[in-house]
Amino acid sequence: MVKKISPKHLVLFFLMGMFWACKTPELTSRPENKNTPAGYISAQDSTNSAKIQWREYFTDPYLSALIDTALRNNQELNIVLQEINISKNEIRARQGEYLPFVNVGAGIGIDKSGEYTRNGAVEENLEIKPGKEFPKPLPDFMVGVYASWELDVWKKLRNAKKAAVLRYAASAEGRNFLQTNLVAEITNSYYELMALDNMLSIVRQNMDLQSNALSVIKLEKEAAKVTQLAVNRFEAQLLNTQNLQYEILQKIVEAENRINFLAGRFPQPIERNSASFNNMAFGVVNAGIPSQLLVNRPDIRQAELELAAARLDIKVAKANFYPQFRLTAGVGLQSFNPVYLLDVKSILYNLAGDMIAPLVNRNAIKANYLNANAKQIQAIYNYEQTILNAHIEVINQLNRIDNFTKSFETKSKEVDILTQSINISNSLFRSARADYVEVLLTQREALESRIDLVEIKLKQMQSKVNIYKALGGGWN
Repeated sequence: MVKKISPKHLVLFFLMGMFWACKTPELTSRPENKNTPAGYISAQDSTNSAKIQWREYFTDPYLSALIDTALRNNQELNIVLQEINISKNEIRARQGEYLPFVNVGAGIGIDKSGEYTRNGAVEENLEIKPGKEFPKPLPDFMVGVYASWELDVWKKLRNAKKAAVLRYAASAEGRNFLQTNLVAEITNSYYELMALDNMLSIVRQNMDLQSNALSVIKLEKEAAKVTQLAVNRFEAQLLNTQNLQYEILQKIVEAENRINFLAGRFPQPIERNSASFNNMAFGVVNAGIPSQLLVNRPDIRQAELELAAARLDIKVAKANFYPQFRLTAGVGLQSFNPVYLLDVKSILYNLAGDMIAPLVNRNAIKANYLNANAKQIQAIYNYEQTILNAHIEVINQLNRIDNFTKSFETKSKEVDILTQSINISNSLFRSARADYVEVLLTQREALESRIDLVEIKLKQMQSKVNIYKALGGGWN
């Protein structure tokens, strides 16, 4: 004999099933560490150069025009702008999910039941109206409005929308970070181009100097004061210096085309004024304090927003363990003849509510929940790593500024001494108090030192660019 289950036991069983369905796995996580040191190296002044707009930080009009062109035409920047639009549309999609879905529909059909079926027998013995049988076959005309609405009891849909909003904001910060890098990359390439112009000028000046020295040594050879070996050595050095210009010319072409690529245009000459490159003023750079990086650096703000979105994703995934409630409704008109569609007797409607909750085999829901938590932990590490990387970048560039400023001063003195030594060695050679090897070495050392000075100046100017980027400047 089968024992009947009482309604009380059914309710108890239902409640136990609901409790089991709503139970969520335990998660392990930790808060993010956003602590930063009190200051860089020793200074703790809050004045920060990142607040300066790039137009004021880089005052060269040719450079400003290049940056303006790049901000309009750079393909990578425009690709990111479309990604921002995609994120914006995602917000609209998420917002629409927790609003009622309303659809309108219409249909026309025809139906013929067999006479030896239940429906056929009913139709055969019933009349639509006295003296009027069911049409054979039976047409069906219908028009109506249908609605469904998921009740967002656990804020699953609203949290998904908030996460989409945060990711939209993060994509905008990503665009700002790309602009910062773009401004820095164009400026670094522009300064490199100016440095190459100066190197080419130095090489050509040395070519003139060595050509004159070769003419002198040939006269000395005719006077039997030196041998053909001396002439050959001077001529070989001149040829070596002449060869240097072609490598520099190639680098100039590549630097110009790199700038044109960043500006989103085909190769064309880059306007610049390179004559005063070695005398360009460095200016004062204020690093502020490390905690300002959290506000000024777009990549840090982007990582922070992505972390906030990842936390909302956990809430969305957690809501999948809870029951879902949905309302469905519909109202319309249906008749076998269009003439009767506007008759009140043709009205039909329905209203229903349902609830569904996972009970058995929740592995997929559990996996999504655990994955959402793992992605949140990843976002925490990414956020902390971004802060650490930003701080180290600033420290590195501050040291570069200090070291290359001192290096430029030292190298300038060396250039002055070697430039004087060229005249001294030539005078001593003419008076037979120095041999031609000393003249050759002095000319070579002077050439190398002048090129080294330009390279140091380039590194110094690029450190000015890179510290601005590291502090978070260039996007405003």
